[in-house]
Amino acid sequence: MAQTIPAEQKWWSGGKSPFNLEYGKVMIWYFLMSDSFTFGALLISYGTIRFASNGWPDPNEVFQSFPGLGDGLPLLFVSLMTFILIMSSVTMVLAVHAGKNMDRKNVIKYLIWTIIGGLAFLSCQALEWTHLYHEGAWWGINPFLNADGTPANANFTNFFFTITGFHGFHVFSGVVLNIIMLIMTINGVFDRRGHYLMIEKGGLYWHFVDLVWVFVFTMFYLL
Repeated sequence: MAQTIPAEQKWWSGGKSPFNLEYGKVMIWYFLMSDSFTFGALLISYGTIRFASNGWPDPNEVFQSFPGLGDGLPLLFVSLMTFILIMSSVTMVLAVHAGKNMDRKNVIKYLIWTIIGGLAFLSCQALEWTHLYHEGAWWGINPFLNADGTPANANFTNFFFTITGFHGFHVFSGVVLNIIMLIMTINGVFDRRGHYLMIEKGGLYWHFVDLVWVFVFTMFYLL
């Protein structure tokens, strides 16, 4: 006689997966894996075009400005952006840890700091884009010379605005998600559920966005 499986053991009913993982967490890993393929394809395309080209703009010349401080400060502003995003990842770790301890007060505090960090990063990116636009850079337009002084084509700016814009959209989406989770936390939704698993899933997404930025930073600003 066939054995009846209790509903709480059926992974398709919202319980545990066959690998003893919460179903929603498995799905967020699937999403992050597929998203990593998209970023990987974009970055590999950028690297292929760049290293197949005879010349390319020097990032120390392109990214030498710091709003309010002027020019001649290569990579300082983007280093600040990177620091902000890394610190927001730290606060997200603390929010997840507080959630595991059912500490609603600290979840609220660290989610707020994470949101502030995300908004600060997006503000810095908006300033950078605005500066580059005033320099004459945009999709299809590249005012910067190659490192050897020869005229450059628009491949650099096309890839830069596309990839950093795509990443910025992910940061914006993460900020919106964090705001939603903050409202839910304040309203006691997770306390009534008896767990803060959604915070943990949101943390996975946020850490993924931070990790992608490391590759974007390396490819565009360092190499």
